[in-house]
Amino acid sequence: MEIRIQAMKFDASERLEAYIEKKVTKLEKVFDSILTADIYLKVVKPETDNNKEAEIKIKAANAEFFAAKVADTFEQAIDECVDALDKQIKKQKDKY
Repeated sequence: MEIRIQAMKFDASERLEAYIEKKVTKLEKVFDSILTADIYLKVVKPETDNNKEAEIKIKAANAEFFAAKVADTFEQAIDECVDALDKQIKKQKDKY
């Protein structure tokens, strides 16, 4: 799986990128035909609590999945996105 991380108007730390890759890679255990994962990170204005937004778009051989979450930290937003994608993928697998 190819993982592309794009931080809008800021530089994501190596620690954050490693965390994202670790979490998103776990989705391959659920669905092995994932081709790419595009992750978009941005800070929502104004500067308040819950202003870190993460979006994950997954492309698989026969499906696409998407999740977007806003949280206090990017790590929390990524966790919530991965949980949502896990549910979507399992639901899709149940159809086949």
